[in-house]
Amino acid sequence: MARLLYSATMSLDGFIAGPNGDMSWLSEHVGETNETAERLLAQVGSILCGAVTFFGDDPNRGTDAEGAFGGQYDGPVVLLTHQPPEPPPEGVVVSTDLRSAVEQAKEAAGEKYVNILGADVARQCIDEGLLDEILVFVAPALLGDGVRLFHRSGGANVHLDRMPGETEHWYRVVYRDC
Repeated sequence: MARLLYSATMSLDGFIAGPNGDMSWLSEHVGETNETAERLLAQVGSILCGAVTFFGDDPNRGTDAEGAFGGQYDGPVVLLTHQPPEPPPEGVVVSTDLRSAVEQAKEAAGEKYVNILGADVARQCIDEGLLDEILVFVAPALLGDGVRLFHRSGGANVHLDRMPGETEHWYRVVYRDC
C-alpha cells in the first residue's frame, strides 16, 4: 500500500519558499547530485500537491529542469484545490476533498510513495492523521522570511521517529493521543 511522504527542501532557518512563494533561491542548488533525492524519485508513484505549489513559482520554469524533482518526475499528479481550474490541466486529476485526493493519489501510486508537495497540503494531512513520513533536505541558505516547512498555529505536538538506515532528516510520523 502507498505511503504519504512530505518531502521538501528547506533553508536552514526553516523556509521552503521565500516571501510570496518565491522559489528562486533554489536555482543555485539545481544540478547538485543528491543520492537520497535520486533514490526517492525512483520510489515515487504519484504526487499530491496543492494549487499554490502547482500553479506557483518554479525556479526552473522554461528549462529542462522545470517541474517536480528538477523536471525528472513523469507520473500521476493529483491536484487538491478549492477552486478547480477549467479546463483541468491535462493529465492531472483534480480534487476538492482531502481524503478523496489522498485515496486517488494512493491508488495511482500503487506500492510506491505518494509524494506531497506543498506546506498546506502536508499540514492538512498531519492534522487528519494521514501523513506517514517526512523527508527534509536542508539547503545552505538563510531566507529570513517566507513559507515555513510546517505552520500549525495551535497544532498538537507530533512525534517523529528517525527512519532507520536513512538520511538524517527522514522521519516516520507517530500519532499519539495527547
